[in-house]
Amino acid sequence: MDKNTITGMLLMGAVIFGFMWLNQPSAEEVARQREAARTEAEAAKAQQEQNLATAVIDSITDAEVAALKQTIRTYGSILGDTVAAEKTYNLKNSTADLVLRGDRLSGFLTIAGGGVVDVAEALSKDSGNPVLHNRAVAALKSAAIDFMKNGSFARHMAGTDTVVSLQNDLVKIDVASRGGAIVKATLKQYSAFNADQVELFDAATNRYSFVLNTNSQRFDTGDFYFTPVLLNDSTLLMQLDLGAGSKWSIKYTLAAGHYDVQMDVLQENMDRIIPTNITNMDFHWSQKMSRHEAGKMFEERNSAIYYKYAGGDVEYLSETSNDDKDMTDRLKWISFKNQFFSSVLIARGSFNGAQMHSQVIDKGTADYERYLKNMEVSSSLDYNSTNPTPASFNFFFGPNRYPLLSDYDELIPTDEDLELTKLIPLGWPIFRWINTCIIIPIFDFLGGFVPNYGLVILLMTLIIKLALWPLMHKTYMSQAKMRFLAPDIKAINDKYPGQENAMTRNQKTMALYSLAGASPFSGCLPMLLQMPFLFAVFTFFPSCIDLRGESFLWVADLSAPDAIFSWDVHIPFVTNYFGNHVSLFCLLMTVTNIMYTRITMQSQAGGNSMPGMKWMMYLMPVMFLVFFNNYAAGLSYYYFLSLLFTILQNYGYRRLVSEEKMRATMAENAKKPKKKSGFMARLEEMQRQQRQMLEEQNRRKNNGKGRQ
Repeated sequence: MDKNTITGMLLMGAVIFGFMWLNQPSAEEVARQREAARTEAEAAKAQQEQNLATAVIDSITDAEVAALKQTIRTYGSILGDTVAAEKTYNLKNSTADLVLRGDRLSGFLTIAGGGVVDVAEALSKDSGNPVLHNRAVAALKSAAIDFMKNGSFARHMAGTDTVVSLQNDLVKIDVASRGGAIVKATLKQYSAFNADQVELFDAATNRYSFVLNTNSQRFDTGDFYFTPVLLNDSTLLMQLDLGAGSKWSIKYTLAAGHYDVQMDVLQENMDRIIPTNITNMDFHWSQKMSRHEAGKMFEERNSAIYYKYAGGDVEYLSETSNDDKDMTDRLKWISFKNQFFSSVLIARGSFNGAQMHSQVIDKGTADYERYLKNMEVSSSLDYNSTNPTPASFNFFFGPNRYPLLSDYDELIPTDEDLELTKLIPLGWPIFRWINTCIIIPIFDFLGGFVPNYGLVILLMTLIIKLALWPLMHKTYMSQAKMRFLAPDIKAINDKYPGQENAMTRNQKTMALYSLAGASPFSGCLPMLLQMPFLFAVFTFFPSCIDLRGESFLWVADLSAPDAIFSWDVHIPFVTNYFGNHVSLFCLLMTVTNIMYTRITMQSQAGGNSMPGMKWMMYLMPVMFLVFFNNYAAGLSYYYFLSLLFTILQNYGYRRLVSEEKMRATMAENAKKPKKKSGFMARLEEMQRQQRQMLEEQNRRKNNGKGRQ
């Protein structure tokens, strides 16, 4: 690709960008569209009101009323029995509060669209307000269906929502009586960009429940009010007393000094309510994932639903776009994974497949600045109504720290490797191996006694450079020699110009390399030897929670960009890729990279004869500036140090290699008889055949001219 082609592509991009910018809707057009949508919604609402007003007046039948009364007598709570014949029962849920005194039904109903009406309005045969009457009838019918559907659970459909907390030094969980579920998890030793502690979720953003289905009923534990029983400081029982000796409970145990919460489903005599032929219990979990980091882009990119197949691998949904997956294989655990923190639900048995959905929060919405994604999982579990403990789980609410996740298997009983460390993205297998076997052990070892993580990165870079030195010694020596050979290579190119002398030119050049003990690829090899480590740290630093909040020099947080200059104006395309700031370590890395490129180009014989390639080589560091500007400062700092040490090594080897000694060695080598290598023999044979072909072609041309 030459300079003109690249310039043309840049101009085409500018034209496209200008066209999009000029054709975007104005503020007035957006306002008109919003007003039109509001007017349309108001018209639809008015039409709905008109339809209700002119509709046939609805009513509830005597049979429906009788069935509702029987349900209240069976499952309602007794309020009093002053007169035996008029025993009073009460049954309520979120939309109805019904009272049955003797055979008289009364109470209140919450109607759709807001407002409360008397049950008498729904039972009346004649009403002066058709709209209100029809809504009251619909509310009473809905309540009747709801109560009859929930059977023994109906008595728990209303109550007071209370919250009970369990906590240790690391984590605090809040469990609500409504649904008997954990509604808040707080990590006490970590802070968010906008709070003193990391709150993984709250009651408004997290919900899970168990669902039992029979042939005619569906029980969702999220609809019921549990009775909390605090067994001790670390154990809480959320209980539903269903009458006749039947109970359904969820027990939570928070381990001391761990991020682990054990959750056990307990039951007694549930076979009186759930038939024994029901073998599955559904489970639903949804969460609107909260944002914890100042840099939203990387946090969003590293947030996803992760899951592990029972006895298999760990996989995940798309991290950058909306994604859905429906699977039938058994799963061991499911996780709503954030960049640095995760909520993981581990089954003691397994999940029977799952339907998963992940949706990125759209820009421009009210939730965009506070949340990352909407995540939902629906699954099922093996169930038996006669089993006292039909299901057991372990919740992990904690940081994505490699040693912590690696040791988690020892905390809970399991028959397989949970592989929770896969929650930390460490790259392809080769790079993950380098991270887990080299980078992380060195990093953790140094972090154990070095007080600052900026110094840890400096020492780690030195250690890696020293470890690679034996492999790179010969390469650096060869690269230093190439610099001295540049004039000789130019002389050979000038002496044997043209395509017809290509073989001779190559042969002479290779012979010169052989005499000097140099390699034409020496400028690339130092970087190639480091590439696996460079790629490994590329995945390690953005996911390293130990760098989170750690300062160094001017950097306030090594896990975030070290912006020295920022702006608020949104620049299309530029803001999406470069960001709205300039990171100093990224800038230093770019300058150092340009210096290294210049040194490499100077050491390459004939490097200045290809100005197009030279221009492209200098363009690459600038592209890295755009790409890395939004990355963690710790990553740019490591690359800066690595390039700086490489430059220093180059200058050191230049001093070690003497041009006079090299040419003396070349002279001595030239005097010695040499055995041709297989490559040189093949090269000379190809040259000989090429000369023969050229001579034959010239001979035929001359013969042809003679005949003419």
